[in-house]
Amino acid sequence: MSEQKNPERPEPNGHNGQEEAVPAQREDTGEAITTRRGMFGANNGGDTSGYGGLVRTVRLPGATPRPYGGPRGTEDGYGEFDEIADELEGALDEQGLVPENVIEKTVVDREELTFHIERSYLPAVARILRDDPALRFELCTGVSGVHFPGDGGRELHAVYHLRSITHNRLIRVEVSAPDADPHVPSLVDVYPTNDWHERETYDFFGIVFDGHPALTRIMMPDDWQGFPQRKDYPLGGIPVEYKGAQIPAPDQRRSYS
Repeated sequence: MSEQKNPERPEPNGHNGQEEAVPAQREDTGEAITTRRGMFGANNGGDTSGYGGLVRTVRLPGATPRPYGGPRGTEDGYGEFDEIADELEGALDEQGLVPENVIEKTVVDREELTFHIERSYLPAVARILRDDPALRFELCTGVSGVHFPGDGGRELHAVYHLRSITHNRLIRVEVSAPDADPHVPSLVDVYPTNDWHERETYDFFGIVFDGHPALTRIMMPDDWQGFPQRKDYPLGGIPVEYKGAQIPAPDQRRSYS
């Protein structure tokens, strides 16, 4: 006799018999920066993935209104993210900086907190986040580059991941720069572990970290042209030889879509 399913009892995977879990989709809100076609956004016939007909809007999340919430929240919605924001804004005030001029927007998306900072204030904000006793983000686990060609005037983004060992908290700090002026202050003086991370982000995205002690390529040859992880960089690499046959770079192959 087959086992009867109890509708009130969750399935072992926790979905109450619903479809398999998929990543939460961002709502149609925020900033639409471009429309991407195909799996990889290729527009020169190089998309051989079979998803050439895929069309989706690329959106960046907009600013989140108060309260931000977060862990250990109260009934009125005030939570840990609000505590962090309050402490940061208070510390900026103490240093004579206007928080509205420093913090472009605060975003809570997928239960993660990100401060978007005006790039010239990045070192000052990093020192506050590291040194203020109520914040104490002692560890920066690296900087990641992002390239949004359709995000006019701020095509290049640098995203820093900060951890507070003292308070067991995680946040992100993000700054942006235009393609025409790809400069961001280096944080090596504040977080020395960023040395190689900034070199890698420079190598792949072309973001110039002003003040870095030795900003040279770390993965690509010194004479390499271009920045391979920018989205307008050709999909292919270099032609290779395989058992006497020449295989062209992927963006030079014929399209199947």
